[in-house]
Amino acid sequence: MSAEAVEKKGPLAGIRIVEFAGLGPGPHAATLLADMGADIVIVQRAGQIPQDSNATDQIKRGRRIIEANLKDPADVAKVLDLLSRADVLIEGFRPGVMERMGLGPDVVSERNPRLVYGRMTGWGQEGPLANAAGHDINYISLTGVLNAIGRKGERPVPPLNMVGDFGGGSMFLIFGILSALVERSTSGKGQVVDAAMVDGTLALSHMMWAFRGRGVWSDERGVNLLDTGAPFYDTYETSDGKYMAVGSIEPQFYALLLEGLELDPATLPHQMDTSKWDDMKKLFTEKFLSKTRDEWAKIFLGTDACVSPVLTFAEAPSNEHIAARGSLIELDGVTQHAPAPRFSRTPTTTPAAPAREATDIDTVWT
Repeated sequence: MSAEAVEKKGPLAGIRIVEFAGLGPGPHAATLLADMGADIVIVQRAGQIPQDSNATDQIKRGRRIIEANLKDPADVAKVLDLLSRADVLIEGFRPGVMERMGLGPDVVSERNPRLVYGRMTGWGQEGPLANAAGHDINYISLTGVLNAIGRKGERPVPPLNMVGDFGGGSMFLIFGILSALVERSTSGKGQVVDAAMVDGTLALSHMMWAFRGRGVWSDERGVNLLDTGAPFYDTYETSDGKYMAVGSIEPQFYALLLEGLELDPATLPHQMDTSKWDDMKKLFTEKFLSKTRDEWAKIFLGTDACVSPVLTFAEAPSNEHIAARGSLIELDGVTQHAPAPRFSRTPTTTPAAPAREATDIDTVWT
């Protein structure tokens, strides 16, 4: 990607965003916004741009980079000037860091009252833990979500970093930014978006809180409908050491599961008899161990049993459906997701690879 601005297409074409370099959910949010056509410039320290292909740098795809020393008043002044022409700011520092650099919301909004100021943190801008360090696993641990993930009698299992960082973090930052931009269209004013991973994680767990409120969700792991407690919502090992995913919740789908497994429903307990779930799991386990993963996949292909093979990252690109949709692309030799979602009238384009050189700040949006 050259230092020159590239033509941006998509529903956010024309939206200008200044992103302060960081880790995890902030850059992820910016990546998704750039995929949608936003013109994003990353502000980072000098010497941080890889000069060759770097897989971990792919989270910077589709945007330009400017280098600035934010401890230098002259560079801060240039960044402020850039922000005066921007629609959105994204930062993921601890509370107070931007203010100490002279780039806090009060200062920036005085220069640009229409700016949407997006703040991405784990704990939020206020509260007893606001200035504490943390990672995805810590943010979700206090919400009850981490405790809910895992098998019966075993310890909680971190769900990669998808629930806190990217689900409760970047997606809610994007949601907040886009909501603020819509509101700005009527008020003419920007505002601060306080996106905290702890808040977003709680919002994502809405269904579990609703189940709990109805008395149908236990804090004990692995005994509930969606946490591997139910025999019809779990994974099962096959004869070749691979796995099948079973999500046959509705009665009509469950009937197709039994049909595929060659089990007579008349000889089995009722699907929702929780006292028999452990027995049913043992039966399903034995059945799935009788064939290979691909043999089971062929049996259930084209049915509504909601049974599918568990693929590895290496296998996913070759999946017929994913390949047909072009859901994975390759940049710099690195396989990664294509822009999502898709639009009928304002389609997106293939993202540009991460920048390998900095853009002169004085040439941006002039």
